[in-house]
Amino acid sequence: MNTKDVLDIFRTAGAILEGHFILTSGRHSAVYIQKAYVFMHAALTEKLCYAMAGKIRSKVSGRIDYVVGPAIGGLIPAYETARHLRVPSIWVERENGVFRLRRFDIERGAQIIIMEDVVTTGLSIREAVQSMRQTGSEIIAAACIVDRSGGKADVGVPLIALAEYEIPSYTGDSLPPELTSLPAVKPGSRY
Repeated sequence: MNTKDVLDIFRTAGAILEGHFILTSGRHSAVYIQKAYVFMHAALTEKLCYAMAGKIRSKVSGRIDYVVGPAIGGLIPAYETARHLRVPSIWVERENGVFRLRRFDIERGAQIIIMEDVVTTGLSIREAVQSMRQTGSEIIAAACIVDRSGGKADVGVPLIALAEYEIPSYTGDSLPPELTSLPAVKPGSRY
């Protein structure tokens, strides 16, 4: 599956929105990828995550013990990708604003893949990596369905993206005129 195939699935689900959006990262963009519109359809989600699992297998040698999803955006793709990798899916969730593995006990040295839905700056993955390292886990890679940074996001570990789709984003004080004329919508899960 290539980037065009992935984006076609997102378009089929009506998940690529245009307007003025404040992203989960706090940056602004004229395009928002509303992955929830894809993840509400099991068949579309399965198709993406099956391909994601195949790409992870092709890039990672050695064992994978768990796929970890940052709540809330990473829960569904982590679960479905883990299913295809035939490993357990667990998640980190925010407690007092910090990701923490609250519901699970795992062995030290566990081999972890962090699975996210869409990456812009990589902050959620970096926070999840930090949280999982505190458990004594080894983070062998991170993965995402769409890397909207076009490969520029630094997540602190190797990043495996099913699709790279570079979409410009801006700080609040550097907006282009076409965005300043539109009301901003904040559809993400943080802030």
